[in-house]
Amino acid sequence: MKDRIYKIMQNEGLTNAEFAEKLGISTSSLSHIFSGRNNPSLEVVMRIHKACPYVNLNWLLYGEGQMKEEENPVPDLFASGNRTAENAEIARNPSGGADFSRENASDNHVFPPKETVIEKIKYIEKPQPKISEIRIFFDNGTFEVFRPEK
Repeated sequence: MKDRIYKIMQNEGLTNAEFAEKLGISTSSLSHIFSGRNNPSLEVVMRIHKACPYVNLNWLLYGEGQMKEEENPVPDLFASGNRTAENAEIARNPSGGADFSRENASDNHVFPPKETVIEKIKYIEKPQPKISEIRIFFDNGTFEVFRPEK
């Protein structure tokens, strides 16, 4: 399967980093797939198909058929001799029937790359601490306090 994924990347004309970004995975994950260390997960396969919808899933998963899906022509619903009066009316006057031309929202989402978090460290200069006192405790329960002279 790694060879087929590599072929898709070449077909897209992308580098490893660009292809990984298009899929929304890390470049190291893609590198592990190409090196054979890891097999692609179902999620990666789904991301490939969403990013490149022309890819035939049977070809991608099993190596069967062609890489690009053959375009399926719209079936001619009126080609058979089984037309009802309603179908014949719709065929003669396509704008007179129900509106079946409404477009549905596409589910082809390309996963965005993960955001890079930049952590800024701010150093605040503080004055050097000074010793105010030293206490020494003895085993007999007594103690002494030493304070530096100012």
